Amino acid sequence: MAYSALSQVPVAVSINTDSFLPRSQFKGSNVFFIDKLRTSGLSLDFKIANARSKGRSVICMSVQQASKSKVAISPLSLEDAKEPPLHLYKNKEPYTGTIVSVERLVGPKAPGETCHIVIDHGGNVPYWEGQSYGIIPPGENPKKPGNPHNVRLYSIASTRYGDSFDGKTASLCVRRAVYYDPETGKEDPSKNGVCSNFLCDSKPGDKVQIAGPSGKIMLLPEENPNATHIMIATGTGVAPFRGYLRRMFMENVPTFKFSGLAWLFLGVANSDSLLYDEEFSKYLQDHPDNFRYDIALSREQKNRNGGKMYVQDKIEEYSDEIFKLLDDGAHIYFCGLKGMMPGIQDTLKRVAEKRGESWEEKLSQLKKNKQWHVEVY
Repeated sequence: MAYSALSQVPVAVSINTDSFLPRSQFKGSNVFFIDKLRTSGLSLDFKIANARSKGRSVICMSVQQASKSKVAISPLSLEDAKEPPLHLYKNKEPYTGTIVSVERLVGPKAPGETCHIVIDHGGNVPYWEGQSYGIIPPGENPKKPGNPHNVRLYSIASTRYGDSFDGKTASLCVRRAVYYDPETGKEDPSKNGVCSNFLCDSKPGDKVQIAGPSGKIMLLPEENPNATHIMIATGTGVAPFRGYLRRMFMENVPTFKFSGLAWLFLGVANSDSLLYDEEFSKYLQDHPDNFRYDIALSREQKNRNGGKMYVQDKIEEYSDEIFKLLDDGAHIYFCGLKGMMPGIQDTLKRVAEKRGESWEEKLSQLKKNKQWHVEVY
């Protein structure tokens, strides 16, 4: 997920939505690149990412199947800090990282292109799950000649140990922002998203300017390993939740032995648009008592009223259960398009009223108890 870091005011930059852009058309030469991804001596089973879409020929090497025995991580000193790292590198003095790999995550029928990008920061820009990196694309800001481009914030899609489990990389989930002229229907490259296209076009070895890390609202509370975490995402908003789930189910974290419930709701356009689906499906297979996974495919599924299935419709299906979990102290997280929230809020308000509750009072209590976490753009 991404949004502008200028004055910390979110704007849509790189998104995954059913209606924002017409279906993108990408040439067959649009492939991803994989360099020597560190594996810390681990043998990782990289599989073809076609779990839900027959004929989907996208190799998703970010999906690392980690079997039931958890993966060793290092350095464990990353667990020592009592407070999250914040703003280690400023916008005017960023850190120069190196692109390790760029992978197309979605299949050919997805409306648009979303990439998984691994960046080597050499262990110099540590972060916690739920935080963001600021990326400064190369070149000059056309609105401010002589100045660099504005920073764009991207939610980090890996744990603090990175996809190579050695604490030296960070991963981003980036939707390529493409602009189409409403009159001609043709792409206008001059109006495309500068940062998302820079990242999706990058190749191994390319340099990237990093600021941050930033953000505290989406940090994963770990005081109670038996807690319930309900995660609701649209498109690339799934990024921080991938980090949570890898920490819960893939990595052998000595200070955090998760034994609660993680429940992910993911809304995308169609099966080919699913992100990290094999990874999440593997957790479901290996940890059925601790993980639930529900998807809303707006172009393939119908809700109970016969309309398109959006993530709020899935929430309504399980509303009684969700409200009970919230009453019992569950944390609920929302990440993705700003436009997802009104529909979700309306659904929750309607459900609350059916239960004879005031949604405004309930929401106020959730916020007071620090159970309500929102990061939208």
